[in-house]
Amino acid sequence: MAAILSTPPYAREFALTVLNRLRAAGHEAFWAGGCVRDELLGRLPADYDVATSAPPSDVQTLFGRRHTHAVGAAFGVITVVGPRDAGQVEVTTFRTDGPYSDGRHPAGVAFSTAKEDAQRRDFTINGLFLDPISGEVHDYVGGRADLAAGIVRAIGVPAMRFGEDHLRMLRAVRFTAGFGFALDLKTRQAIESMAHLIVSVSPERIAAELRTMMARPGRQRALELLDETGLAREVLREVALPEASGTTCQKLAWQESARIIESLERPELAVSLAILAENAQKGSLEQIAGRLRLSNYEMKTAGWLREAIASLTVNDPLTRDAVETGIASEQLHDRPWSLVQPWLAHESAFLLADAMRARAACGRGGLLSAAWISQQVARPRHQLDPPPLVTGIDLLQMGVPSGRQIGTLLATLRAMQLDATIATREEAIAWVESREA
Repeated sequence: MAAILSTPPYAREFALTVLNRLRAAGHEAFWAGGCVRDELLGRLPADYDVATSAPPSDVQTLFGRRHTHAVGAAFGVITVVGPRDAGQVEVTTFRTDGPYSDGRHPAGVAFSTAKEDAQRRDFTINGLFLDPISGEVHDYVGGRADLAAGIVRAIGVPAMRFGEDHLRMLRAVRFTAGFGFALDLKTRQAIESMAHLIVSVSPERIAAELRTMMARPGRQRALELLDETGLAREVLREVALPEASGTTCQKLAWQESARIIESLERPELAVSLAILAENAQKGSLEQIAGRLRLSNYEMKTAGWLREAIASLTVNDPLTRDAVETGIASEQLHDRPWSLVQPWLAHESAFLLADAMRARAACGRGGLLSAAWISQQVARPRHQLDPPPLVTGIDLLQMGVPSGRQIGTLLATLRAMQLDATIATREEAIAWVESREA
């Protein structure tokens, strides 16, 4: 079931409506999980969940079958759909879970109390219940203290929590890095010993976690934690350090890539993968994309960016490598425009400019080159990518034989046009006629 987009004020109002209706019907009900954590941190929740004593059948009866989805009813979850812009609220009956046999789903559930329900959740900071009317917080797991101290800690025995859903290991990294918190030692040790189990999680769920990590602040710390816990060698094995120790050079390269990724202004998974793969073997991005079932856009964009960065990286006077190695400086704008224009006129050139700025800010690329690329990408489209002066049909009409020669001539004419050797259609035709004479 696709998520329904919501507008924050309307989503909050609808979450209050759901809670009040449950209470009016005689049921216990609280806001639960991430929305409580965000409220207490002074952040705007992305969505709202309600935990209640009402069984799923009562929830569906109360809100009507037209406005509810019972896909998760077997686990006590009913999704209540709100009016336009209000989104939806997941209403979950207080429950305890049976054994987990597949690393994600319990074999069965038993409806219970709020206190028992809190014990089955993942981390203490996500195990809180809030009465949004009175402001009272119900804390059965020490979540408020961990929020105040800035600690991500698994509820109960960490190995049990991660055994129930292996994806929680990636979520621990995401929460720790995203909030700028510390990762509890026992929780971290459990991740380190169980990291190999993450491969049993569906590729789509792993990719979703990585997208969220790479799109938010804290990306550098997330990548460092993925490496330190061993998770990177499982989910990003094609570009990750080969072993926990790694060489000093390898560690420095990974840390440098993490700093660059943190500096991105337009962060997304494809850009992060391209940067991580700069020193990886050819074909690594295709392997990652296939294994994690990334979208065609992500696969193509990451591959293109890697090639573009390699092609446009130069040792200009403000490049750290040029200073350290003594290599003669090179100005990117001194290259023929026909060689750089195909990269800068690409539909993803704005991501390239961002990546080059981030690399330069971290001392990996030239500041002058990054600034020049950003200027070029911002030019009006008709200047950056003018229409060709002639077409293949024009050449056929001039008597040029069909086949490879047409493509070769068009490429040559395009390069001459971009390099300002010819400027008009007439000049292009005259040049072709002079060759054919």
